[in-house]
Amino acid sequence: MAARFQSFDETSDRAASGPRVAALRAELGRQGLDGFIVPRADRYQNEYVPPSDERLAWISGFTGSAGSAIVLADRAALFVDGRYTLQAREQVDPSLFEIMLLTETPPDQWIQKTLREGQKLGYDPWLHTIESAERLTKACAAAGATLVAVETDPVDAVWTDRPAPPLGAVTLHGEQFAGEPAAHKLGRIRDELANLKAEALVVSDPHATCWTFNIRGSDVAHTPLALAVAIVPREGSPSLYVDGRKLTNAVRNGLASLAELREPDAFAADLKALGAAHRVVRLDAAISPDAIGRIVTQSGGKLRRGADPIALMKATKNETEIAGARAAHRRDGAAVTRFLAWFEHAAPAGKLTEIDAVVALEDFRRNTGALKDISFPTISGFGPNGAIVHYRVTERSNRRIAPDGLFLLDSGAQYEDGTTDITRTLAVGTPTDEMRDRFTRVLRGHIAIARAVFPEGTSGAQIDSFARAPLWAAGLDFEHGTGHGVGSYLSVHEGPARISKLGTAALRAGMILSNEPGYYKTGAYGIRIENLVLVQAAPQVAGAEKPLLGFETLTLAPIDRRLIAPAALTADEIAWLDAYHARVRTELSPLLDGDTTAWLMRATAPLA
Repeated sequence: MAARFQSFDETSDRAASGPRVAALRAELGRQGLDGFIVPRADRYQNEYVPPSDERLAWISGFTGSAGSAIVLADRAALFVDGRYTLQAREQVDPSLFEIMLLTETPPDQWIQKTLREGQKLGYDPWLHTIESAERLTKACAAAGATLVAVETDPVDAVWTDRPAPPLGAVTLHGEQFAGEPAAHKLGRIRDELANLKAEALVVSDPHATCWTFNIRGSDVAHTPLALAVAIVPREGSPSLYVDGRKLTNAVRNGLASLAELREPDAFAADLKALGAAHRVVRLDAAISPDAIGRIVTQSGGKLRRGADPIALMKATKNETEIAGARAAHRRDGAAVTRFLAWFEHAAPAGKLTEIDAVVALEDFRRNTGALKDISFPTISGFGPNGAIVHYRVTERSNRRIAPDGLFLLDSGAQYEDGTTDITRTLAVGTPTDEMRDRFTRVLRGHIAIARAVFPEGTSGAQIDSFARAPLWAAGLDFEHGTGHGVGSYLSVHEGPARISKLGTAALRAGMILSNEPGYYKTGAYGIRIENLVLVQAAPQVAGAEKPLLGFETLTLAPIDRRLIAPAALTADEIAWLDAYHARVRTELSPLLDGDTTAWLMRATAPLA
């Protein structure tokens, strides 16, 4: 049997944190530092990082995908967002780390209140963005302290059994999937550099590098990412920095006509040469490591700060990528529907566990013959585990799925033609009236986003409240964004657009985002309904002064009708749900066996 894409081992090592923190404090003393910031980041600012860069998990035990810690000689703090408060309390020793909610006490505020006059706080400039380093510098200055860039990361200095960096093979992402040759993409980037009056673009985000050169890799879990960076000059050949051991002769030959292939060790020296030539270098200060900006400016170059132009190009899918996304979602929807039919039959016996569900769903996807990986660790939570927003089931936490309760399953897949992400909340046994009320409110918010029509230039923040209004009416809410961007056989979490209170980027036709409102009752259950949606032109209204946009729902799978309170829905909301389910039946039935099709007919019967 093929190896599973997801492990259920407990990767957090809470008991080891004490000796590790002590070793780090001793190293800080040797380096003349009073404290050090440990981000959950690698030098590429990836969401998923290779084991060799899991410094935050190593020092604290916290394994979430976002957060940071500050370790001082006499105290330490871990900073997490609302998705991870429960997880952090379970994984982290409170005698070692105070757990801080980012929205209440961000690191810069904690620094201002905690550091003393004359203290030195260290940071690794490769692991912090330019903007982050600037905030930290200001916070230290306000406390009378100093932020110090280290040459040797003190965590690395004491991490004696640190894993080796990854060497995943690089592959060429064919034009039948990419829809645009890399040479044409480079031409668009050069044109944009001319508009921006910059002489070179530093591409520090491997997602942007992979998109630009039509390559993919396997250096991090669940994202087909090659850890590679690039420098694209306005004139002349780009330089692509990638470990040569990752390249076959065929891949090397395919890239040689596009760029000069350089080893990663040459990157810093080439940045220095850019600065020494007094080049105007475009950098996205929100994602570029502070070390890059320091090297360029200290060697004489000039930074032109602004959004990475590749991010918007990558997020706006072309027709080939859109067709691929639709095909991937039909394939994935059929696999998920097979799982849902199986689950409804198997779950009432009370013998299934959360891990059983994850394994079964992966098998259904694997049986498509096209699965390359899952797109993130599956969130499989029954009862109170479903209330942990980013719960990851382990052998220790694995809960039996037994009546009566709610089962939340958030999963996704990587196919060469598209990336998927879907959440369904399923009734096991008989749901309570409260569960049905909350589910229906979440569904109404989901439908409000799916049906939204808005003028060009609208940001995700402007429509985020559509999803929350039914919950707000009952004094309820959820502590995560309503939606994130999704890549094309790349990251399942992609910028710059998102549907959230912080989503300032304008939505554009061709962008793919998630639509995933939820509700979580701590210690009891969680609810989330997630489909991916494509931004597209909406029918124009007579007399409209701006072109209008809307969403096409890409995800195809039934929404559990047993959890809906029909009387709480409007006629328009019922019409949307019935139309969605009719489309699910039409598109998926040809891909299913007879028994599953019969189940699908029942699961998608009109609500009205």
